[in-house]
Amino acid sequence: MNTLIKAIAALAAVISLNVSAFAADDDFSGKTMCVFGDSYVANHLRPYTEAWHSKVAERMGMKYINFGRNGSLIAFDRSKEGFGREMTERYKELPDSFDILLVIAGHNDADWVAKYGGWDKFTKSLDTLCRSLKERYPDTAIGFVTPWNVDRPYFKEVIEEIISTCGRYGIPVLDAAHTSGIDVNNPEFRAKYFQGGGVNDTAHLNAAGHDLLLDYGEKFIRSLVK
Repeated sequence: MNTLIKAIAALAAVISLNVSAFAADDDFSGKTMCVFGDSYVANHLRPYTEAWHSKVAERMGMKYINFGRNGSLIAFDRSKEGFGREMTERYKELPDSFDILLVIAGHNDADWVAKYGGWDKFTKSLDTLCRSLKERYPDTAIGFVTPWNVDRPYFKEVIEEIISTCGRYGIPVLDAAHTSGIDVNNPEFRAKYFQGGGVNDTAHLNAAGHDLLLDYGEKFIRSLVK
């Protein structure tokens, strides 16, 4: 019995040592990640702590700053509606320093352009945002996440423009529209994984929906830090 106890204790010590070594070697522990964008970030009617990016930051041991605002757009001012200035202005309110910046936006811009026009303003504003973020945060790892592939006017164009513009500035893009597995145009999928059962909602994941993206999102975030 004593031999068995000693063997178990020795194994526990090895496991503890390995865990400690892994934590010490983790390049992300103690870093700060800021997530900037719209309700994909703020998480609409649910706490942002349920969002995949918040959960990923926690499990990677990072400090987390949520700078999301429901209804926010890259290019268009909605302050009179209570949704704040466009992101080309809002970025100026971000903290001065963090290690990783994740930008998640474009959904509201697609719907805005489809309803009111302003495609040229969107493309110019997206370019301005990318350039401004690179200039202000030259030593920060920046990544952009696209909206879902919603089957409505201008979503395809917005997604393609995000990929193209970010490419010009060397900003990696997570093409969540096509590689995330979020089947946004499927009512049965939305009923299970979107807030409010996905009724008239093509944007906001529920907690179970966010959990689908944990490994996917973490892989992208890790890829941002060379």
